[in-house]
Amino acid sequence: MAKNLDIGLRAETEEFGAEPRDLWALLKPGVMKLVVFTGLVGLLVAPGEIHPFIGFVAILCLALGAGASGALNMWYDADIDAIMTRTKNRPIPSGKVKKGEALGFGITLSVISVTVMALGVNWLAAALLGVTILYYALFYTMWLKRKTVQNIVIGGAAGAFPPLIGWVSVTGTIGIEPLILFAIIFMWTPPHFWALSLFCKDDYEAAKIPMLPVIFGEAETRKYILAYSIILVPVGVLPYVLGSAGLGYLATSILFGAYFLKLSFKLFRSHNHDDARKLFTFSILYLFSLFVVLAIEALYSKVIL
Repeated sequence: MAKNLDIGLRAETEEFGAEPRDLWALLKPGVMKLVVFTGLVGLLVAPGEIHPFIGFVAILCLALGAGASGALNMWYDADIDAIMTRTKNRPIPSGKVKKGEALGFGITLSVISVTVMALGVNWLAAALLGVTILYYALFYTMWLKRKTVQNIVIGGAAGAFPPLIGWVSVTGTIGIEPLILFAIIFMWTPPHFWALSLFCKDDYEAAKIPMLPVIFGEAETRKYILAYSIILVPVGVLPYVLGSAGLGYLATSILFGAYFLKLSFKLFRSHNHDDARKLFTFSILYLFSLFVVLAIEALYSKVIL
């Protein structure tokens, strides 16, 4: 009796497909939060006004687009996700979501997010969102990630688009200010992910992903992390130099940038993966802090002043 009941429950689960929580995990909610956050900051710092409802629609479309990219990434990467310890419990390799479901879900969300962005916000924002999804799902996931050691460097552009999309949602045009925000995230991405790749090297090697430490070794990776960190810190100061940020941002970017460099230099001289973990963790705080201060200054100037 119990056996028959178990078979019946499994059949019913297969009939109805994945559960909502599994579909949610398919969207890479951690990445989605970062996309929403940086996109919202781009929207807040943009000159001019946007109706609150239209602004909400823009951020919602960004979230859906990010989720669509995550679902398509997991659909294509299901084979290597099953190999890597860090990803083996994701919805597809764990058997909670079928590959076909992930593909259909990702395509559906892609179409919905871009269409609603076009009709509810503006066509340029929609075009940038569409490019972001295609760049991440096709160019990065299906080609760069498995073919070149520069996967993170070139592929980092996908994660740098959200503040640009937020800005364009308000203004309908592209300016130098959002391009600087794009550049900050673009330069931040390599040291952030290369630090991760140092303590996850065995995973990438097993999955045959040509990450920098797998191809050129850990010592070379530490050199690249330091080099990109040296470039990142002055780029992080540019919003103040261009007059689009205040003294609070300047102080934050200098202080946090100095500590970023300190951790990068320590990692350069170290063979300890704990130092890579520290840099990886702090890099998230660094980016978050810069964008939080930008948002606070923008809100202060618009609401209080």
